[in-house]
Amino acid sequence: MVQSMTNTPTADAAATAGQVFELAEAGSEIVRITVNTDSAAEAVPEIRKILEKLGCDVPIVGDFHYNGHLILEKHPDCAEVLDKYRINPGNVGQGKRRDEHFSRIIKVAVKYDKPVRIGVNWGSLDQHLLGDMMEENSRLALPLSSAEVLNNALVKSALLSAETAVSEGMSPDKIVLSAKVSEVPSLIRIYRDLAEQSDYPLHLGLTESGIGSKGIVSTSSALAILLAQGIGDTIRVSITPDPGASRTEEVIIARQILQSLGLRHFTPQVTSCPGCGRTNSTLFQELARDVQDYLDGKHHEWKKKYPGAEKLKIAVMGCVVNGPGESKHADIGISLPGDGEDPKVPVFIDGKHYKTLKDGDLAAAFIELFNQYVEDKYSG
Repeated sequence: MVQSMTNTPTADAAATAGQVFELAEAGSEIVRITVNTDSAAEAVPEIRKILEKLGCDVPIVGDFHYNGHLILEKHPDCAEVLDKYRINPGNVGQGKRRDEHFSRIIKVAVKYDKPVRIGVNWGSLDQHLLGDMMEENSRLALPLSSAEVLNNALVKSALLSAETAVSEGMSPDKIVLSAKVSEVPSLIRIYRDLAEQSDYPLHLGLTESGIGSKGIVSTSSALAILLAQGIGDTIRVSITPDPGASRTEEVIIARQILQSLGLRHFTPQVTSCPGCGRTNSTLFQELARDVQDYLDGKHHEWKKKYPGAEKLKIAVMGCVVNGPGESKHADIGISLPGDGEDPKVPVFIDGKHYKTLKDGDLAAAFIELFNQYVEDKYSG
């Protein structure tokens, strides 16, 4: 399942509900919100009311750090309205107070029958646990590297915290684990260890992955490897958005990772070539863009009207080198002429040549063809 998180001040119920709705509309199936103050906790029931009026029932996870035990005990309406709690055991307190505060949050979760995600992070790891493990490692004949000890400490923190939650009465099937870092190799190693050492559902995410292409590539690299190995139950893409940009980009990327791996299907996919010296015209680029934009706009309508159409594969190719072959592999494909080729535009449907377009608005003609294809194949 795809998860995301708001970045609005939670105390602003209208703004937060608006962003939750926007994320849910983009395809987020779980949305996490920060609950860090009394005013934020007081806003949670109002956020839920606003969402209900909008017809949005997406589960909301409360993110608690430092004072979660106090907020949940002080605001029972918030505790009851939230669908799930996220607890970071590294920053709920130190020593005995850590154990006490963690247990108090778990008791509230048990009282209201809420699942929890125990989410450790190497930016806020339990320093007492890490120190003990570093000291123990230093006494070994062949000590591990500090990086290896840190990875092991993250895994141990998550598993020990889960044991504590179970001892406080929480059912194991209500526990999700995560252990986030910002380096790809470490994340892969940690989650492989978690998967080997426990049966808990795992939430995947490369934390603080960065901005732009760096964040997208790093996250995709890490999550794809783990997901392809059957590891992971929920995912979040934690990229830094451009100032003022929509948070929905992280949802779009997460869904594309799952769809590219063939794990889930959300929307029809367009295969298009990068272009080369044979394709000096921008025609195929414009056509690929127009087709993708059209499909994106039809997503919600087709989801209800044409179940199964989300698996549709469309090819928009720029010349004869791979164009006809790639088009035959798609459900419906078009191969535009490159430099020096005959001005013919063959369209292939279900692997066979269906029609050749020559003049006029190619985008409109091609869109009309696959609209008819969708109607014929998926209307039921």
